[in-house]
Amino acid sequence: MRAPPFFVPAENHLERRSSLACPIMARYPGLTLRILAGGRRASTPAMGPGKAELLERIGQSGSIAAAARAMDMSYRRAWQLVEALNESFAQPLVITETGGARGGGARITSFGREVLARYRKMEAKASAAVASDIDGFSRLLKRAAGTRRS
Repeated sequence: MRAPPFFVPAENHLERRSSLACPIMARYPGLTLRILAGGRRASTPAMGPGKAELLERIGQSGSIAAAARAMDMSYRRAWQLVEALNESFAQPLVITETGGARGGGARITSFGREVLARYRKMEAKASAAVASDIDGFSRLLKRAAGTRRS
């Protein structure tokens, strides 16, 4: 039995230098799990795939700047996302330290690790729930020029 097309082994997504790195599923184009802050009327995602990846990369590198570089994102944008994460949840997910011999850094709090683990678990459940439908649905879509159907 072959693995569904949206599964990506962890080593293809993030390096395993941290306990935060875990196997995740690539999202089918157009299928993304976003958790909105404030319930039904909210429009700002409290957590989504980009914020989850940013948290993982901060956990690996201990640096917002390094995480931003790894994601080809500006430091300013990464900092804005960290601020949004910390404002959306009951406790901070990322704590920053300024100065010092090594110039400061950032770390994921235990609460941040819990939030990330729960998000990844929900993402896996959502992807698994639609796994059997994705191939059939894909056949209904127009093919991009130069691609073949499997």
